[in-house]
Amino acid sequence: MKPKPAAEANTRLQIDIGVRTAAWKNVLGDIDALCATTLSTAWDFAAPNDGLFEVSVVLTDDAEQRTLNKTYRGKDLSTNVLSFPAWDVSGPAAPQGVPATLGDIVIAFETVDQERSSQGLSWHDHFSHLLVHGMLHLCGYDHENTEDAEKMEHLEITILGKLGVGNPYLDDDAPGIG
Repeated sequence: MKPKPAAEANTRLQIDIGVRTAAWKNVLGDIDALCATTLSTAWDFAAPNDGLFEVSVVLTDDAEQRTLNKTYRGKDLSTNVLSFPAWDVSGPAAPQGVPATLGDIVIAFETVDQERSSQGLSWHDHFSHLLVHGMLHLCGYDHENTEDAEKMEHLEITILGKLGVGNPYLDDDAPGIG
């Protein structure tokens, strides 16, 4: 797949989208535009430095996500989103004109569908939250301790607000992410 510029306002980020499960096309509408807007907005808030970067988004199913989660995290179950950073955020950017690969964000259809349905969320809002969450992981953010989790959640809420998406953490029963 040929990487696409994320948005005219943000030509520092290229996005490669792989739809491995056709059901995604039935629920998200213009996947390219949604990914471009969401990831560009997240990038504008979390970009570690200048340069040209590339991110891959893989829209898959629970079976593939379970395999990835078992292989790379030792957890034999599916999960909503996995992030696979490929770039050291503290390192130098790629040579001028060559995009540095940030990594991959992989999202599982059935898990996301179950979460958004049980929480009464729209596809757009829940998917946008997962993309933002995954992008922040690629930019070096994590939620391994309370302080880091609070910092990451605050940034997610801010970015989602810019996208017109409400605070996903207002409900204590909201599904876990990451």
